[in-house]
Amino acid sequence: MWTNKQASNPPGTSSGTGVSTLEPVPAPVPLTSPVPVIVNNRSALESPRTHPSATRAPAWLGPGLKITGQISGTEDLHVECNVDGPISLGDHRLTVGQHAHINGAVSASEVIVFGNVRGNLLARDRIEIKNHGSVVGDLTTSRISIEDGAHFKGSIEIARKAQPGLELDTLLARPEKKSL
Repeated sequence: MWTNKQASNPPGTSSGTGVSTLEPVPAPVPLTSPVPVIVNNRSALESPRTHPSATRAPAWLGPGLKITGQISGTEDLHVECNVDGPISLGDHRLTVGQHAHINGAVSASEVIVFGNVRGNLLARDRIEIKNHGSVVGDLTTSRISIEDGAHFKGSIEIARKAQPGLELDTLLARPEKKSL
């Protein structure tokens, strides 16, 4: 009985010889449409933001630096070094890294502390003092978060955001007592 079986040869060998032949290998076919690659550059230290600069990585001051003087800027800043002097970032975020030591007043939209700060903090949106973070100074903000294990010594003032249509005089006016 005859059967029509194909000989099974290892790839790249000719039939029955076991000797390799140089047969061209087809080139990979390029993709016709690009595959989107999503890269998350946000570190675990940062939280989601709705600010336009959220797509940019923050400016970074590394642990090998020692800065004496005023720092001001118009972008988010992550500090891992020693800073002696005030920091002012306007509508942006300051992240004080776990190796940072800041001695001076801080003003920003958000302040997140993993390291040490000696000075008053003013944040329009929020202040967070993380585990092992330390702040000695007064805090003024709309929202505050102090985690277990954090160190804080100072006072806290909650500054409420102004509501549209209400004037300061209206908010501060005492209500009149009505008599029966």
